[in-house]
Amino acid sequence: MTESKVIDGLRYSKEHEWAKEEDGLIVVGISDYAQESIHEITFIEVSEAGTEVEAGGECGLIESMKASSSIYSPVAGEIVEVNEELEVAPEIVNEDPYGKGWLFKIKPTNKDADLDALMDSSAYSEYIESL
Repeated sequence: MTESKVIDGLRYSKEHEWAKEEDGLIVVGISDYAQESIHEITFIEVSEAGTEVEAGGECGLIESMKASSSIYSPVAGEIVEVNEELEVAPEIVNEDPYGKGWLFKIKPTNKDADLDALMDSSAYSEYIESL
């Protein structure tokens, strides 16, 4: 496997989701490592807007020809927007996991504590190297 891209300024979970603060919301996606591991993504389903989720709680599914993986929310709160482009073009996550391939936006209920509990880019890089 090639070296996975890790972006500074994001926070990462052990389940390979990333989180970034944007206009009071948290934007969530999966890391480059995750999309490389899953391979060609064929289907993505995320809980709909209005759904309350816990930090670490399951809130969706990603499928490829080889496997399916759960999506976990890295922070607690209410999902306020889902990336609808992924319904018709899930491969966007493979092409641009840190940009156009974001999964959902969440209005956090415990933002600072939840983000502090996640890894920064250097800790996440070390984590994926250990796998």
